[in-house]
Amino acid sequence: MNRIGIIGGSGLDNPDFLEDAHDLEVSTAWGQPSAALRVGKLNGVEVVLLGRHGREHTIAPSGVNFRANIQALKDIGCTHILATTAVGSLREDIGRGDLVIVDQFIDFTKQRAMSFHTSFAPHQPVHTPMADPFDPTLRVALIQICDRHEFAYHPTGTVVTIEGPRFSTRAESRMFRAWGADIINMSVATEAALANEAGIPYAAVAMSTDYDCWKTDEEPVSWQAILEVFQGNARKVTTVLLDTVALIGKTLPPSPSV
Repeated sequence: MNRIGIIGGSGLDNPDFLEDAHDLEVSTAWGQPSAALRVGKLNGVEVVLLGRHGREHTIAPSGVNFRANIQALKDIGCTHILATTAVGSLREDIGRGDLVIVDQFIDFTKQRAMSFHTSFAPHQPVHTPMADPFDPTLRVALIQICDRHEFAYHPTGTVVTIEGPRFSTRAESRMFRAWGADIINMSVATEAALANEAGIPYAAVAMSTDYDCWKTDEEPVSWQAILEVFQGNARKVTTVLLDTVALIGKTLPPSPSV
């Protein structure tokens, strides 16, 4: 089977986007994923949609069963994963509504299950390389689509992933900037690490919605402000994902329906 998994939201779980859409309840060795998988086709390409925080955004960031989410997509035959995420900007030049094609992460979470490898076979440790955690082929496809539509975007960016659900203090926000992070969120490092362990190419398109709290001439980030910017720019993310699915889908052999 060859399918493209999409993690996020942005209205993409709307069945109007999919042909022959249906939900599939699954379970994994790590438990249940965040929501039922929505399976269907986009222009003939098999896709599987998964809402990271559940269909109604009821799951807090560190309550997401990231291992079950990645495992479920792998079990159903996803050979690539694209993800969307709202992020705070840690750089003046990454404005509200800008897209960022992430190429590096810094993991600042503290209590999550970050690996499938909870133990090793005797004398067979598993240490997954993570120098470049985002798949270069998928990233090129995302960049090509951003170029095609002339969206405001940044072809690289380092995301720092924090635990959440609280936002950063000013001291933390300044520290992340000093570390070289460009954007901040609560999910992508965990997903990217697990996708790499699972051997699934993974890439993420981030939308900047705010300036966290490092800018003293701006109001600190709030959930309502994030929603306003995200909802006003969600169509850009949807367009990028749909067109990228069509682009990379041309390289996949046909697969049976679930």
